Amino acid sequence: MPTRYAGTPEDRAALDAYIKLWRAAHAAEATAHRHLAEHGLTVSQFGVLEALYHLGPLSQRQLAEKILRSSGNLTLVIDNLERDGLVRRERDAHDRRVTNVFLTGEGEALITRVLPGHVRSIREVFAGLTPDELGQLAALSRKLGRSLMGEAAELTPTARR
Repeated sequence: MPTRYAGTPEDRAALDAYIKLWRAAHAAEATAHRHLAEHGLTVSQFGVLEALYHLGPLSQRQLAEKILRSSGNLTLVIDNLERDGLVRRERDAHDRRVTNVFLTGEGEALITRVLPGHVRSIREVFAGLTPDELGQLAALSRKLGRSLMGEAAELTPTARR
């Protein structure tokens, strides 16, 4: 159903696309992440474990950027992962202000168990699309994201320095 907003055709087209994108993204996220509860993980915890698994040790700031979470929220996430023995923190040898996060053996074992099911969930999310449609979606998503990332960088205080 198209939007009921009485603006210009361009306004209505943008709102209609936004609503469809938001609803699809919400449904995709719920489908892709529903299996995480079986492993006692939140989406953020999984994101940290997956990033460390694929990229190796990262600072808390780097992790926040990789998994698109605020550093304040990430501190609690890492606290809980550390409490459960899945990650460990160490001060950086060259810059004591930086705390690096490492995957433990137990954390690596968990992510290697969870990752295949996660990939299956992602495939399920996109099962309704043909390979060509999936490529188009990826290309359009990248184009939209890149156009907005430039805009977002202009709006952040640190980008103005």
